[in-house]
Amino acid sequence: MSIQIITDSGADLPQSYIREHHIAFLPLVVHWNGQDYEDGVTIEPKQVYDAMRQGQAVKTAQPSPLAMKELFLPYAKENRPCVYIAFSSKLSGTYQTAMAVRSELLDEYPEFRLTIIDSKCASLGQGLAVMKAAELAEHNTPYNLLCETIEAYCQHMEHIFTVDNLDYLARGGRISKTAAAFGGLLNIKPLLHVEDGALVPLEKLRGRKKVLKRMVELMGERGNDLQKQTIGISHADDEETALELKRMIEETHGCTRFFLSDIGSAIGAHAGPGTIALFFLNRYIEI
Repeated sequence: MSIQIITDSGADLPQSYIREHHIAFLPLVVHWNGQDYEDGVTIEPKQVYDAMRQGQAVKTAQPSPLAMKELFLPYAKENRPCVYIAFSSKLSGTYQTAMAVRSELLDEYPEFRLTIIDSKCASLGQGLAVMKAAELAEHNTPYNLLCETIEAYCQHMEHIFTVDNLDYLARGGRISKTAAAFGGLLNIKPLLHVEDGALVPLEKLRGRKKVLKRMVELMGERGNDLQKQTIGISHADDEETALELKRMIEETHGCTRFFLSDIGSAIGAHAGPGTIALFFLNRYIEI
């Protein structure tokens, strides 16, 4: 029986890809305008970004335990092996809730194989790991080897990103309002990355062009066998800049394989419109 790959909307994979590769999908919750929406299902990122530009509050929440159980239960009943690649536990409680639901299900279905991987990743960092898992599952890779490979994939995934407006990070408590106001006046554009699943400030530069150039430089410093990899670029309603970054990477590092996607509503509600994110492995993993 083939392995069922499961992920959540923190992976920022398009629904067309999810459907094509038969990935089970768990949407995070987006609260806006007095209603709850399912990220990637009943709300589009553009709606969220337009609302944020107008100063409206958009909040997010993890999926409910009931929604998780309803997703996992059919696979438990048919005893189909599953691997759930989850949004970083440092950014959401989704992983912890999934572990609790798994424990509950195993009481009833003790033979059910459900491995839950804390990706310690976000957006296409998580998404690229999911894509690799789907590829391995489609090639009938043994269960333990698939899990070990994806664990390694997640451990070696680099995230480098920048936001266009510091105010959105301030609203989410990532930086102070004073720092956001000061940075805005000086046209400061922060570079951030992910360490052990948490967002960490990296550098501050003045101007968008310098930030993009530095992202490409960091990719060269941290990456390994970049030409062999699929490079992930996600953006929050700024496809033009994402394509510019792609062109710079092609010219500098000779990469030819890219996967571009929108940053979804759940992550975008914290990062804000104009965010650009880059993902690649610091150690190429071949299998």
